[in-house]
Amino acid sequence: MPAPRQAHDPRRRPGEPFQAANLSRAELMRIIRAEHLGMCFGVRDAIALALEHSRSQPLTILGDLVHNETVQAALRARGIRTASGNGPLETESVMVTAHGASERAMAQVRARGHSLLQATCPLVHFAHQAVANLVREGYHPVIIGQRDHVEVRGLTEDLADFDVVLREEEVFEMKEHPRIGVAAQTTQPIDRVRRLVELIQERFPNSEVRFADTVCQPTKQRQHSAIELARESDVVVVVGGAHSNNTRELVKTCSRFCPKVYHAQTASDLRQEWFEEAHTVGVTAGTSTPDPVIDEVERWLLALATDSGEPRGLPGEREPVGTAHHLEAA
Repeated sequence: MPAPRQAHDPRRRPGEPFQAANLSRAELMRIIRAEHLGMCFGVRDAIALALEHSRSQPLTILGDLVHNETVQAALRARGIRTASGNGPLETESVMVTAHGASERAMAQVRARGHSLLQATCPLVHFAHQAVANLVREGYHPVIIGQRDHVEVRGLTEDLADFDVVLREEEVFEMKEHPRIGVAAQTTQPIDRVRRLVELIQERFPNSEVRFADTVCQPTKQRQHSAIELARESDVVVVVGGAHSNNTRELVKTCSRFCPKVYHAQTASDLRQEWFEEAHTVGVTAGTSTPDPVIDEVERWLLALATDSGEPRGLPGEREPVGTAHHLEAA
């Protein structure tokens, strides 16, 4: 009989339960990981750019680079500052976040004498280009997303006229236009986006409605994997920042298919009572969640599954993220 695998064995396939030796429970609590979860390439690239630039000169980021407090704390530990676009900028170099910014906002920063670095995710750049193309071709732009989200502000601030919708009732508040072009915040669930596009088409049958699919592939993958995970789980833990839109959307998606879904920023948020009588616990994470934070949550759950008390490290594991060193390792 083959030896049981450890929780972080690299041979473990996505969705395969963790195994542990010397179990004290009659039945093992299965801990399964979503096939797609955690940091996307856009977030990793933005963090890498900020860290690289900060080694040579001071840097200020316009807002949160990503919506994850663990990442933000690690950046602050490196001396990287955060400021609003209208606030004082104390460094010559200023960086746009992974969520992007409007041309107007970036021009204002340059006009104040600062050099501007762009950490904008390429898929957010694609969304900007898609909206610009719709406007250039004579379509009234409609963005499906959160009106006050930094990405949506970046998509709309250069536009003379536009609509932002997130709920069905907001579609019925729209005015009719001969041509309507629809794009979306990149982290919106694609099912919601398609439903709203269909509603816009029904609401304005005499209008030409064109949909530019700008929901990013990492979001689609994580949403699809979250559904599969939730269907198999008694409890789901979604790991991510409290202000992360895509993490909150994962919580909403999982809640449609699993009765117990919890949002945890780190393992310190976990509570033993959440997992009473749970046979299968699923773990997924938002696109700005560092790998070591997910690993720490899994260690905590493994310790609970084996009745071993406090989470314990396994050979070759990294410590929880709390410094810039660990952020680079993520």
